[in-house]
Amino acid sequence: MRSALSKGLLDSSSIMLGYFPVAVSFGVAAVSADLAPWLAVLISVCIYAGASQFILLLLIAQHTDVITMVLIVIAVNLRHMFYGPALLSQFTTADSGPRPYALMAFGLTDEVFAAARARLTTLSTEPKAYWYLGLQLGAYASWVAGTAVGAYVASDWLSHYPILQQTLAFVLPALFFALLLDMLGSVDRWLLAAAAVTTWIATFFLPAHTSLILGMVIGCIWAVSVQPNEVLA
Repeated sequence: MRSALSKGLLDSSSIMLGYFPVAVSFGVAAVSADLAPWLAVLISVCIYAGASQFILLLLIAQHTDVITMVLIVIAVNLRHMFYGPALLSQFTTADSGPRPYALMAFGLTDEVFAAARARLTTLSTEPKAYWYLGLQLGAYASWVAGTAVGAYVASDWLSHYPILQQTLAFVLPALFFALLLDMLGSVDRWLLAAAAVTTWIATFFLPAHTSLILGMVIGCIWAVSVQPNEVLA
């Protein structure tokens, strides 16, 4: 169990490197929105929702009522309902030890899903559930630590060195590109190409977020039509 957990922590290093600077940006943004530093850290500890946390700051600044904020954050994260079942099939009954599904669900993010989906099928470490928890733990710790650094100490750095803000904005796309390279050996490259080309062409006519959704839809259609057995496995 310990070896599997340690292996997961080690494999989370690329996600940690990407999460930390983005979390620093969130900590700085939260303090700039007049939130107390401890509250910024508490948001990352309890909500841990990446881009949704930035949306939450905007909603707070606009004095949105609590119920509306909760519903918006839930709506933004509805995609995670599809992540869980897609990963669950990777954990076989042969894996030893219990499976703390609540913890496994809490730590499920876009980047964790991409890394786990790419590696679980070829993973020799057992039990896989603890490797997955280690992967999540590294990402979570990095996000919380980055938020604390941003909230308590990084505001002055960014005010003196504006180029740091531009650098932080580049880190997350770089992380997704690294995860994409990691998936090339386990995912149909034509599927990735179809989704990427669709998204790229759509950006000429549609907003970026809508283009991304369209690319995801095309990728799903391609997977179901070309690789139905793998999708249903």
